[in-house]
Order: sequence, then structure tokens, then C-alpha cells
Amino acid sequence: MPQTASSASTAAPFRQDGNACHVAGDWSVLALAEASEVERRRSALARAVQDGVRWDLHGISRLDTIGALLIWQAWGEKLPERVRWSAGQQDVFNALAMNKGGTRAPEPKAASWSWVRALGGAILHGAENGRALLIMLGQLMLDLGGMLRRPWLGPWREISAQVYRTGAQALGITALVGFLIGVVLSYLSAQQLQMIGADRFIVRLLGVSIVRELGPVLAAILVAGRSGSAITAQIGVMRVTQELDAMLVMGISHGQRLILPRVIALAVTMPLLVLWTDAMAILGGMLAAQMQLGVSAQWFLTSLPDAISLTNYWIGILKGVTFGILIALIACHFGLRIQPNTESLGRGTTTSVVTSITGVILLDALYAIIFSSVGI
Repeated sequence: MPQTASSASTAAPFRQDGNACHVAGDWSVLALAEASEVERRRSALARAVQDGVRWDLHGISRLDTIGALLIWQAWGEKLPERVRWSAGQQDVFNALAMNKGGTRAPEPKAASWSWVRALGGAILHGAENGRALLIMLGQLMLDLGGMLRRPWLGPWREISAQVYRTGAQALGITALVGFLIGVVLSYLSAQQLQMIGADRFIVRLLGVSIVRELGPVLAAILVAGRSGSAITAQIGVMRVTQELDAMLVMGISHGQRLILPRVIALAVTMPLLVLWTDAMAILGGMLAAQMQLGVSAQWFLTSLPDAISLTNYWIGILKGVTFGILIALIACHFGLRIQPNTESLGRGTTTSVVTSITGVILLDALYAIIFSSVGI
């Protein structure tokens, strides 16, 4: 007689007959509600797997994902070679094989090319940011031309505020770091110069290295970490509080009121900070040379104009202007791209600082190549 549904549901969950294991009964979440029943069935299935039997699932009356997962785990999360089941049961276990990495899962060879996809995504992301920066630079030129035609409508109050924030308030940190760098550079250089009896070259070494290279780069890195992050965070908070959307509704241009004042302010303050950092670094180097080599301050200051040409000063000022414009553009760019949430604000500020410092170093290397090619 055919087995009724009630009797099938109360049948033994499994029965091993020689080289075959017949799984039957109820394999639903209701039948597996007790932990002891789950452990009993898991142990019996594990013993059957070790014997290498063939499986017969036709006796199962009810099978849901919980019961199928228990059998699947006993199989070692892979389909056995010999199994008899219904079409519906086959679909369930095939789905588990696809999702759990069984025999029908996709081949893992595609994962070995994931680095190519990641590299391509990074290149595309960088190209997108570069395109946005280029568009911002073009809009900045248009806004600057409009302000020169109608200077009485320019954002002079905002420019003055940004000059104070990015310039006057940065004098302390740039002076301290510049002075310490001058002391360290002079102390290390004096040790090497003493070995070859070239103590008098300390002035030329300090002057050229600080005025031409270290001063502009050091001031730019400090400004990028201090003022660039502040600009990005300020614009990002305006995005979070929907002030940027309100400006567009009122017809106020982001370029004229946010980007232009900050770019002009940093273009003005950066060369001044470069000269200030140079002076503090040379002062620190002079004091260290006086203590280490016995070089008098009067002789040091007298020899300084001959050691540093006027061209080196102009190169440092040129670097300061371009570094300031680059830092301001990058800070404003990442500030405008921040999404209205706190996580994006922190990530955007960090990315802005890292990108600014990297851009400053790359631009300084480009200047070195250009000046070396023309013999300056």
C-alpha cells in the first residue's frame, strides 16, 4: 500500500540499508526545533558519509532550507556522486551548491584577475577627478575674469577672511617647523663637512637647499594639512547642512563665493609663508652652525647674499604661488564632492590632504625637471 502523508512524517529520518542510506521523514524547521534532535541527525549523517554510501532522498515528506542545509553540511558542502532525489529536491541542493561554492559554483579563476578590475577602477576614478579639477580650473578663470571686469562686486571680505585664516594663523606652526628643520639640516651637514674640512660651505648648502626646495615644499605640506583640510571640512559641512543647495536656490555661484576667494587667498599667502619659513629655517641653521662649527652669526649673514642668488628666491616664490593654487583647488574639489553624511565628510577630508601633499611633491619634481633642462 502507498505510504500516507501522516505515516511518512513520523517515519525514521534515515535508514541505512547496506550501501545505501535512505533519508525520510520530516526535515523542516519544526522537526529540528530541539537541539538534541539536530545533533542526533547530524551524527547519523556523518557516519553515513564516512561509509561512502549512496543517498536516496525520495522518502522525505517535508524539506525546507533548514533541513536541506543540515544535509548539505553533512555532505561537506558538495554534491555526492550517487544520489536519488526528486526534481524539487535537486533544485534546492543545486541552489546551495551555487551559493556555497559547491561543484556548480563559478570557477575561482576569475578572482585572479580582480586586481586588474581594481586597477582599472582606480584609473577611471583618478581620471574622473582630474576631469572635474580641470573643469573647476576653467570655471575659476572665468570667475576671475568677471571679478577683474567688475572688481566692486568681488568677494573681498571673504578673501580677507581667508588670507587671515590661511596666512596669519599659520605663522606659528610654519616658524616652529622651519626653525627645527634648519637646526637638524645644519647639524647633520656640519658633521659631514667637518670630515673633509669644508666648514665654510655650510652657508651655501643651507641657503640653496632651504630657499629653493625645502622651504616651499615644507610650507606647502603644512598648509595642505592645516588649511586644506579646514577648507574641505568647511565646504563639506555646508553640504551636510544643505547650505550649498540653499546657495544655488538663491542664485549664488559656488565658484564665485567659495572657490575663488580661497584660491586667491592661498595664492597670496603661500609665497609669503614660503619666505617666512625660509627665514626661520635659515635662522635655525645659523644657530646650529654657530654651536657646531663655531661660525659667527655676522659672517654667516654676510656670506648669505653671495650664497643664494635672486633666481632661487623667485623660484621659491613661483613654487609657493602654484602650490597654493593647487592646494586650494584640490580642497574645494573634494569638499564639493562630499555626500551629506559624517562618514563621507571624514573620508573626503583625509583624501583631500593626501591628494594635496602628493600633488605638491609631484609638481615640485616637475619643476626640478624643467629647471634642470633649461639650466637654472
